Amino acid sequence: MTRVLYIEDEPNNRLLVKRLFSMLAPEITYLESDNAQTGIELAIAEPPHLILMDISMPDMDGLTATAQIRKLDAIRHVPIVALTANAMEGDRERFIAAGCDGYISKPIDIDTFVDTVRGFLKRAESVQTVNASQNGGPD
Repeated sequence: MTRVLYIEDEPNNRLLVKRLFSMLAPEITYLESDNAQTGIELAIAEPPHLILMDISMPDMDGLTATAQIRKLDAIRHVPIVALTANAMEGDRERFIAAGCDGYISKPIDIDTFVDTVRGFLKRAESVQTVNASQNGGPD
């Protein structure tokens, strides 16, 4: 089953995303963490297919967490999508340069959010398939 991990310190945001997945994407296992360090530990213990990462968190910001994940062999390949209210010009590019694979702005659009996440999952699956065929087998 496909797993998505949401690392977010704000409980209301986690609750909204959890409800959207439960109603619109029951085939996706939803995991969550209320801080970056616990999120990284959860990602190591139960590697997700995608990480949704809040950028502004008090214990460790999302870009620092992304950098740490990219250094860990077990989960460095997991796509990370910045899910943040930071929507200034240039932020998307800054997040991509810092190691994120995509960007979704808050407040999230509840009508398109789940389909957007599915799109990121499909892209990740396509990349893994291409890498596996180029390397002679599954990753």
